[in-house]
Parts: sequence; C-alpha cells; structure tokens
Amino acid sequence: MHMMTEQHSMSYRRPLVSALGLVLLFSLVHIAPAAGEQQDSLQGMPDLVGGLQAIEGVLGVETATTASGKQVIFAWFESKEAVLRWYYSDMHRGVQRAFFPDQEFGTPLDQIPDDIGPVLAIASITMAETGQLEATSLPISQIAIELYTPISGGLFLGGRFSPDGLEVPNLKDYTPR
Repeated sequence: MHMMTEQHSMSYRRPLVSALGLVLLFSLVHIAPAAGEQQDSLQGMPDLVGGLQAIEGVLGVETATTASGKQVIFAWFESKEAVLRWYYSDMHRGVQRAFFPDQEFGTPLDQIPDDIGPVLAIASITMAETGQLEATSLPISQIAIELYTPISGGLFLGGRFSPDGLEVPNLKDYTPR
C-alpha cells in the first residue's frame, strides 16, 4: 500500500473530483435502469461493470441504488495507473464518444500524483424521463464522479464493504476467530 506524507495525505482526504471522462458513469446506466425508464438511449450499451472488472488493477466493483433514486457504482482501483487503464480502454472511450461526442475532457487525473493509490471512484447518475443536460442526449438529471483515497482507521465485524484486497492502515477486524 502506498504510504503518504502527512501533507500529501491531508490534501487527498477531500474528495478528488475529476473530469475523469465519466469513468464509471455509463456503468450505472447499464446496471440498473429503473422500470419504465427510456431504454432506447441505452441500446447497444456494453457491459461496463464487466469491463471494469476485467481491467488489471481493479480491486472490486459494487453497485447500489440510493433512497433518492441515484444509481451508484463504487469501483476500487489499486492506483492512478489502474484508473487510467480503464479510462483509456476501448470500451470506456467508445461510450464516452457515443454519449458525449462534443465534450473535451482534457487529460484525466493530471493534477493527481502518479504514486497515489488506492483510489475509490464513486459515480452517480439520476435518470429522468427526458434529457435535462445540454451536454448529453442521455435522459438524466444528474451525473457525478468523485474520487477518494482511504485514510487510516475504521473497523469491521464479519465483513467489509470494500474489497478484501484493499489495504487500509489501522483497520480493525473484530470478527471472532
């Protein structure tokens, strides 16, 4: 696990929000569209959750639906390099071009040190009856991608939300042996 200096650690305790090129967004659209949602705009969508899981350096992927109706995906990457492998994958770039053809995303993670990791990417999307955002033809009202890195501490009993392979300093296991 990457050990950070205190200054380095402090600067990454805040969410690392990035124009990551919708690194996970479209996975949400694919995994759990609500009943009655417009499926036409999702035609031909590849299995992006499976695509994520196939990327070297992806530690785990979980999906959820919140009480407010957001479709959410949690993807743990071992490093910035693993995030970039997903970003530049044919599958991700193809979906990016299909749904955001006129968008320029810049260089992903260019403000993030190369030795950062692990990284938790949380992507959320809220479906709508019609598109509400000028930048895309998708019928959505909200999208967000937030990046986090773990801090020391925490506890668990019987299991964790994060993948077992994710090392967190000083994480306490209270599971009886």
